[in-house]
Amino acid sequence: MQLSDCSPTEQSELAALAPRIGATHLRQRLGLEGERVPAPKLSHRLIRAGLTLSGLRARGRRNVLNIQLRENTVRLPLLPPAFDGYTLLHISDPHLDMDAAFLDHLIERVHAIRFDACVLTGDFRFHSYGPYQGVLDALARLRPHLGEQVHAVLGNHDSIRMLPGMEARGFPVLMNEMVAVRRADAELALAGIDDAHFFRTHNLHKAMADVAPGACAILLSHTPEPYRQAAHAGVSLMLSGHTHGGQVCLPGGIPILVDTATPRAYVRGAWRYRAMAGYTSVGCGASVVDVRLNCLPELTLHRLQRG
Repeated sequence: MQLSDCSPTEQSELAALAPRIGATHLRQRLGLEGERVPAPKLSHRLIRAGLTLSGLRARGRRNVLNIQLRENTVRLPLLPPAFDGYTLLHISDPHLDMDAAFLDHLIERVHAIRFDACVLTGDFRFHSYGPYQGVLDALARLRPHLGEQVHAVLGNHDSIRMLPGMEARGFPVLMNEMVAVRRADAELALAGIDDAHFFRTHNLHKAMADVAPGACAILLSHTPEPYRQAAHAGVSLMLSGHTHGGQVCLPGGIPILVDTATPRAYVRGAWRYRAMAGYTSVGCGASVVDVRLNCLPELTLHRLQRG
């Protein structure tokens, strides 16, 4: 896909993005999106058939609506004292256009949670190709429940053509960028990179360029795959998703398939690499098949503590 293949409105909106994210980044993203193959992998078709034949699909579909709230306390030595106790609601992989019932459950679940800011780590649509207006409509319904501070990154299912519409609906997207989150007289660096899994258009050098030495930096990345580079770039906390924790797991939460090259220790929950803390959400939605087995969906409330 090229810019000329987009609608006139999209062409105008995307051309306005080029000075911000770079013309090469824009060309890469659009070009790779044009190479997406709609047909699912054979393994995905086999999973669907196996779940149906075994009678587990109905149970798995019920599990998709059983969204859990998981709390994660993380200690950060560089955290400014003003941010001690600061809370981040982490939403990942909602795949919002999966069905309307899921969106209703997600809004109900979010509405009951108290937090200081909300971060979203990508994969807002169910398919990785095709129309995306339904996703934007769902985001518009979700936005009033997320508070004032909201920041997002795109995932491997998301099109860069969604970005103008997301930002118009109150979802600022960090495209290898950093923003300063302020509380009292202190600042926290919040950086976000573009998808490092399929598109590989992430750029940590650019995202972290304006982070002062010794500052506490939180990185949003759709996938945990660039964890080593992030740790050596001075990131204090890396928040990611993508893996779904396996989504369809054996008893005990043992994943059958995890679509990432990341070591298993980093594909779900809290982890640490060198001096960097990390957390990989199992996601609150479902992908490929609308089921979850032995891996319930989650929203994560991260509580930052100094120390």
